[in-house]
Amino acid sequence: MTTATPATASIAQKFSLAGRVALVTGASSGFGAHFAAVLAQAGARVACVARRADRVEAVAQSIRDAGGEAFACAMDVTDADSIRCGFDAVDAALGTVDVLVNNAGLSAPAAFPEMSDAQWTSVLEVNLTAPYRVSREMSQRLIAKRQPGSIINIASILGHLAKAMFINYGTTKGALIHMTQYMALDLLPHGIRVNAIAPGYFPTDMTNPFFESEPGRREVEALPPKRLGRLDELDGPLLLLASEASSYMNATVLTVDYGHSVRLS
Repeated sequence: MTTATPATASIAQKFSLAGRVALVTGASSGFGAHFAAVLAQAGARVACVARRADRVEAVAQSIRDAGGEAFACAMDVTDADSIRCGFDAVDAALGTVDVLVNNAGLSAPAAFPEMSDAQWTSVLEVNLTAPYRVSREMSQRLIAKRQPGSIINIASILGHLAKAMFINYGTTKGALIHMTQYMALDLLPHGIRVNAIAPGYFPTDMTNPFFESEPGRREVEALPPKRLGRLDELDGPLLLLASEASSYMNATVLTVDYGHSVRLS
């Protein structure tokens, strides 16, 4: 039930998302806003979803201003009814979603002994339960239409490595990486591929306060390239996994960190 691009297709055709409908969670800022713009540039009709309706509408408008097709939708990824209603709205506006980027994420750092139940459960809901629910909603609709698709989970190198103060975040990202493999196995018969990207340290609204601090600057200086990643350095992995250029990739985790996680000196 796959729709792999023929081997004779050009490189541009293999990476093209023309005719595809992509949904990006957490698209109001940071990774999500950037991913939505990149997918639109590749030809996808893009649904930008997040809780902040005004922010996500601004992202969608910037895509339209650049000549792309985008639809803004307020969605709370921690609420099953909101997810269902959001997909209904996207279906009506753009068509059936066949590329999903589970990007919405939350960080609430604290040392393990001092971490509250609220800090634990809130990060768990956004970083792990939400991708499960959103992916399930998407895959059920694709299966009903006998249509293939691609799911991309945004994990983190902290899903592979331990870092003090991030037990909730790192645990959820590690579980998300493992969930990617289970999802891929169960969805394989339906032609829905599931892969993940594990970024290293990149500037976002969530991470900037730390990286602008003195401890953060020291940590950046210790990275193999001695700098943070640029958002555009995630474009290649994103388009690879979203498009038919990766038609034989499934249950794969692409680490994008310039060797940080293997401790290059």
